[in-house]
Amino acid sequence: MAVIEDITDNSEDKQQLLDKNSADSGAQSSAPKTRLPSQRDFYNINSHFYAINERPVDDISVEFFYKPHTISLLTVSIFLVFYTAFTRDDRQVEDNIWSGLLCVVFFFLIISMLAFPNGPFTRPHPAIWRLIFGLSVLYLMSLLYILFQNYKTVKAIMYWFYPDLKSFSIDSEKQYAVNCSDISVERVWQTMDAFALGHFLGWTMKAVLVRHYGICWTISFTWEITEMAFAHLLPNFAECWWDSIVLDVIVCNGLGITVGMWICHKLEMRTYKWESIKDIQSTSLKIRRALLQFTPVEWTHVHWFDPSRTYVRFLAVTQLVIFWQLTELNTFFLKHIFDIPPDHPLCVGRIGLVGLIVAPSVRQYYTYVTDTRCKRVGTQCWVFGAIMLTEALICIKFGLNLFAQTQIQNIIGWLFIQLVVSIVCITFCIMWANKTSSGHWFGTAGADKSSVTATKLKKQHNRTLSLQDNHTLRNRYSGTENANN
Repeated sequence: MAVIEDITDNSEDKQQLLDKNSADSGAQSSAPKTRLPSQRDFYNINSHFYAINERPVDDISVEFFYKPHTISLLTVSIFLVFYTAFTRDDRQVEDNIWSGLLCVVFFFLIISMLAFPNGPFTRPHPAIWRLIFGLSVLYLMSLLYILFQNYKTVKAIMYWFYPDLKSFSIDSEKQYAVNCSDISVERVWQTMDAFALGHFLGWTMKAVLVRHYGICWTISFTWEITEMAFAHLLPNFAECWWDSIVLDVIVCNGLGITVGMWICHKLEMRTYKWESIKDIQSTSLKIRRALLQFTPVEWTHVHWFDPSRTYVRFLAVTQLVIFWQLTELNTFFLKHIFDIPPDHPLCVGRIGLVGLIVAPSVRQYYTYVTDTRCKRVGTQCWVFGAIMLTEALICIKFGLNLFAQTQIQNIIGWLFIQLVVSIVCITFCIMWANKTSSGHWFGTAGADKSSVTATKLKKQHNRTLSLQDNHTLRNRYSGTENANN
């Protein structure tokens, strides 16, 4: 920790230290044409894009679970394919097509686990996040294939996978804007179904990912405006006022945001000092340590709004709010256009997959817009952006008849209100960030020495946290470089 504090204490000292190490290694080397990368080169690569796209695992305690095992994996995979291909009944054409697709997906995920980047997370295991990345690529490829089909072909494909969809019509979906004057305990209790629980859990997850009250409430409020603007196209968007304001915004959204931020606060206040499971003697403590593998390896407090780069952050957060709205809209338009019930595995599976993809994507997006040293967005974030836009294109192509009923004044009003509300909310968040960092509402002018010192210490602490995942590798690399020299 002392080494980390020394590195993050002063950027000039850090640069001088790196220059000195680089010069020393260059002086000791007798073959400049085959010079190994300097410690500065390694630090620059590992501290920016590499740290969020291919994050290494520090302090490995059980090395068996972090070795590739490529030969063993290939042997087992080929054996499973061989056994399945030669023992199954291949007289049914549909079963053959389904089995072949499953085999393709299986091998693609195996390759994903071996070749794709880890992303910004390493818990519970990097292979899991590589599999999620592989699933996101498969989903994107499926969307691109669907984009070039016609509506009849897409429905035929859906009926082939799920024959039960033939008997469902979106017109039979539950309506919420019925008898709004009937406000009773029984009526309110009937609306608290599984979707209300999913609504609450979804906002809890969003708060854990975004980690900012202002941004979460901006997304919550603007989404209710989105529902009102598109209610003439999506009937289930029409809700009673008490359902929209009280149950949605205050109860589900409000409680979800509060619980999510409470979880963030608890995780932020923890001291992350992990002990190797091999050094633990008690069986119960070993089990506890194994369960803690499913918790974060560390927790970094985010700073979406930095007074020194207000306009850049303003545009970045506004873009985040808009993308979030588009992702949510895709969910409802897809199920409405293709007549899919909300509790169907297609809808539930898509929401679950998107939730898993969003987690590393938000982290990569945050690093890209807040760290000036990171010059490109993470791979998972890029794939998620492609998925979001491809879903929107599918909705537009296959929903032309639906969008022909669009009330232009509603859409124009929605765009205007979205822009105004986003600007107002984000401006207030920026003003609040400036106030908390300087003691004044507008900027750092007149800030006292104690607040300035506190701000510097806070930024130093955050830089320390951001370097924790690189500390071990830098030490290992330094040892390797010295040995080679």
